[in-house]
Amino acid sequence: MVRTISRIRTAAEFLKQNTNLRFAVEGHCDERGSEEYNLALGDRRANAVKQYLVSQGVAESRLSAVSYGEEKPVCHEQTEECHLRNRYAGFAKIP
Repeated sequence: MVRTISRIRTAAEFLKQNTNLRFAVEGHCDERGSEEYNLALGDRRANAVKQYLVSQGVAESRLSAVSYGEEKPVCHEQTEECHLRNRYAGFAKIP
């Protein structure tokens, strides 16, 4: 968790220094739970990161939030470590 917060703080600093860039915050989940549940969870995850970035001085107009739920896993094994790797908020540059 501390590592995640550090990464989000780094992203906030980067975005504050590069005011011409826009990003989507992407919420991801593991495959446990229903599709609807995971989409809602990914949405909460993405919006929590977005709101943190806004609280750190990043203009909300430069950010969007999207949930991919369980649609884009980075790991496909059935282990707790793999499930953990699939639960994250990522960033994608908006052209």
